[in-house]
Amino acid sequence: MQSRTAGSRTAASSEPAVPVDSEFHDLDAWWRAANYLSVGQIYLMDNPLLREPLRPEHIKPRLLGHWGTTPGLNFIYAHLNRVITARDLDMVYVMGPGHGGPGPVAAGWLEGTYSERYPQVSQDEAGMARLFTQFSFPGGIPSHVAPETPGSIHEGGELGYSLAHAYGAAFDNPDLIVAAVVGDGEAETGPLAASWHSTKFVDPQRDGAVLPILHLNGYKIANPTVLARIDDDELHSLLRGYGHEPIVVAGSDPAQMHRAFAAALDRALNRISEIQERARETGDTARPAWPMIVLQSPKGWTGPAEVDGTPIEGSWRAHQVPFGNARNDSGHRKILEEWMRSYRPEELFDDTGAPVPTIRDLHPEGARRMSANPHANGGAILRDLVFPDFRDYAVGLGGPGTDTAEATRVLGEFLRDIMVRNPTTFRMFAPDENNSNRLDAVLEVTDRTWNARIVPGDDRLAPDGRVMEVLSEHMCQGWLEGYLLTGRHGLFSCYEAFVHVVDSMFNQHAKWLRTTNRIEWRQPIPSLNYLLTSHVWRQDHNGFSHQDPGFIDHVVNKKAEVIRVYLPPDANTLLSVADHCLRSRQYVNVIVAGKQPELQYLDMDSAVTHCTKGIGIWEWASTDAGTEPDVVLGCAGDVPTKETLAAVEILLGFFPDLKIRVVNVVDLMRLQDDREHPHGLPAADFDALFTTDKPVIFAFHGYPWLIHRLTYRRTNHDNIHVRGYIEEGTTTTPFDMCVLNRIDRFHLAKDVIDRVERLRPIGAHAREHLLDTLAEHHRYIRIHGEDMPEITQWQWRGPETVTTSS
Repeated sequence: MQSRTAGSRTAASSEPAVPVDSEFHDLDAWWRAANYLSVGQIYLMDNPLLREPLRPEHIKPRLLGHWGTTPGLNFIYAHLNRVITARDLDMVYVMGPGHGGPGPVAAGWLEGTYSERYPQVSQDEAGMARLFTQFSFPGGIPSHVAPETPGSIHEGGELGYSLAHAYGAAFDNPDLIVAAVVGDGEAETGPLAASWHSTKFVDPQRDGAVLPILHLNGYKIANPTVLARIDDDELHSLLRGYGHEPIVVAGSDPAQMHRAFAAALDRALNRISEIQERARETGDTARPAWPMIVLQSPKGWTGPAEVDGTPIEGSWRAHQVPFGNARNDSGHRKILEEWMRSYRPEELFDDTGAPVPTIRDLHPEGARRMSANPHANGGAILRDLVFPDFRDYAVGLGGPGTDTAEATRVLGEFLRDIMVRNPTTFRMFAPDENNSNRLDAVLEVTDRTWNARIVPGDDRLAPDGRVMEVLSEHMCQGWLEGYLLTGRHGLFSCYEAFVHVVDSMFNQHAKWLRTTNRIEWRQPIPSLNYLLTSHVWRQDHNGFSHQDPGFIDHVVNKKAEVIRVYLPPDANTLLSVADHCLRSRQYVNVIVAGKQPELQYLDMDSAVTHCTKGIGIWEWASTDAGTEPDVVLGCAGDVPTKETLAAVEILLGFFPDLKIRVVNVVDLMRLQDDREHPHGLPAADFDALFTTDKPVIFAFHGYPWLIHRLTYRRTNHDNIHVRGYIEEGTTTTPFDMCVLNRIDRFHLAKDVIDRVERLRPIGAHAREHLLDTLAEHHRYIRIHGEDMPEITQWQWRGPETVTTSS
């Protein structure tokens, strides 16, 4: 192999010899074996080698799975194995049509990996029977290319993410080639349509390569696919416009298709090799037209031509189970048997049920097998991040609530130095918002990744940049997932309201993590870390369209073992939380932190202690030491924390003897019962903080009902009153956002007066003052266009100062 840099390879060192007929014969035999095993998984639960005629009891009572895309996936797999062996390639296989799950399961079994991972599914007749029975069967495996499938980093149960995952896997993996099959139904999705633009973010010097294979088999569940029904010129122009050089293989005759696809694959890999060698030997990183393959083959290729006089192969009817009554209909059973025998299993498997040597040996060895490639089990190859000490970035304080800082700007300096220490294993992802989110310090040490045209005046763009910015949340999420799944680390920062774009992608990744927690051979991967900023309480200038804190609610729907939510109230707590999250494995961590200048409350030692506990009484803001409180003021989030502290001062100004306890929450899941979440507080600990019978006024960053949902089991739940975002607000002032949603200091203080029994008879004048102040606020902002000075200049004075001056 030719070298381009020390210890690395390109896609090919020289063009291999054209395969001879015997190789095509063997390839076809392997393909037939994989197809046979795929059909068996969909239909059979016994008699796997057809040693006797099929009987009803051999057929599964419920037929589930998808046949239509599977033979194409198997065909591609066979040919990829040929080039991996011939060129000694490091290759993984991403299958966008994830419902073709029988295919990669069959391939893993033929390669021996499946039996290595699951010894009970042995390479013999008994193991084949188990392989068939377990598919889409209670206690078995899903019909998708699921986490249980060796070699998979992409389930594909939800379509649209294959290319983004593939490119994420290729970034910073210079020796890796990712073969990514894009189904023509999948190609109609928005995320996939955007993902073709990933070519503009690949650096051929330091990244691996993605080889997209657009599989045009013509149909979805019941409809034709768009790309299969447009003219060839239009399709090819579309793909060239995305930055690809399409190589077309079309037909249905196996002999012709084997030769054509082998030639196309060699041509594509040779072109990848040329691109990489040019970039790595000459430094020329000009964006090339990357090769891709368009494979046009029949839906349900090699399946029954028709059943009951209705066309199957080449029609939408082949998409799922081609015919569904083989258990009870002898005619259907005969068709199934003839179909399976058409693959000539007696040539493919020996008397024990094992693959014959020709097939058993027709795959790469060891970790070169795609079903055993370590990149597809990223936790097995990950390297820990090298961290600076986050304490070195601490914001110094003159006292709680007197100094201001932009929390995410401080975090940016920490992330900058992580980037320096981890130049090939850490990236940041943002939909054109890195600077807006105040993380621009990272651009002191790296550029934005960009391999399209650069013109004078552009800001920090370069092919080898490590900040991934593209105005597609889907692409950012997919890239990061692919990066994490192959053992690297990253952070996705996003405007809080628009992270909802990837709600469904988050769902799928959380499910992947939960499933892999139960698979022993799957090693833990770095956590998916979200930083949500430009949040709801400071979207006063963008207005209602930019206001939505509901991603937290969505995340909390997932299993407790994989999700974590943090709301650090200031910069030092944000540093502590970020350090913790970036070190973690197998979680989805959601961090919500503002980017605007806000008051700072805790020095670094106090911040670390507070974050370690996740929840705690702020003694310096409370007046109940050694006594029973009259009221508990809870808060979670930076703006709610400030408004809570301001409410404390207002209340003590009117009622100096009021016993107030302030409880701040950083780790939101501490509110949940410990029986529901591993971070949850035991009942005794929760009661000690929030009491069992006193009113609790809780100011929350998000929708108020989430707090009720988390605390509904608690003894004192009936006394918990929550203020949060209630879908009010437009273009207004920052404080008016709080007022409109009744989370401001004046509403919080009024809530206390209304709920502390002893204040009700004596609180009328204080209530009137609060209402008058709210009216003055309303009048003032409409005259001056900004908040009142007593709001903008407010700082924490402390209980003793307040009570003394009052």
